[in-house]
Amino acid sequence: MNPERFEWKIRCEFNAYCKQVLRNELKDALRERKRRSRREVNFSELTPHEESQLYTVDKYFDSPDKEETFCAGGLKISTKLLADALHTLPEEKRQAVLLYYFFGMSDVEIAEEMKIPRSTVQYRRTSSFRLLKQYLEERADEWDEW
Repeated sequence: MNPERFEWKIRCEFNAYCKQVLRNELKDALRERKRRSRREVNFSELTPHEESQLYTVDKYFDSPDKEETFCAGGLKISTKLLADALHTLPEEKRQAVLLYYFFGMSDVEIAEEMKIPRSTVQYRRTSSFRLLKQYLEERADEWDEW
């Protein structure tokens, strides 16, 4: 067989194979689209009752006059007391605690942000806990389970 003819035959076979693969992919995509369209619903087609089930409303800060409290370790701690405790910390310690717990940053990231060693960040966080614990124990109301 002629080498050029053989190459031409291989190209044609590869071309046919690629077309078949693309046809099968198109069939799969159309089948998937059809399956999704049977299950999906547009927001505009939802009833008000169905629409209200798509979200929740946080009622934690619903009434500003009512002070929220939670109980931990046998003590009743209000959100205002916790905020006051955080404000008693020195600025650099408060910043380390807030970045770690409220912004989810690691000690390494905080160290880079504050331009201090990582061990200093860890020390500031752990020493802050002692100060916070002491402040809350002194000022929190004893919680009665009954």
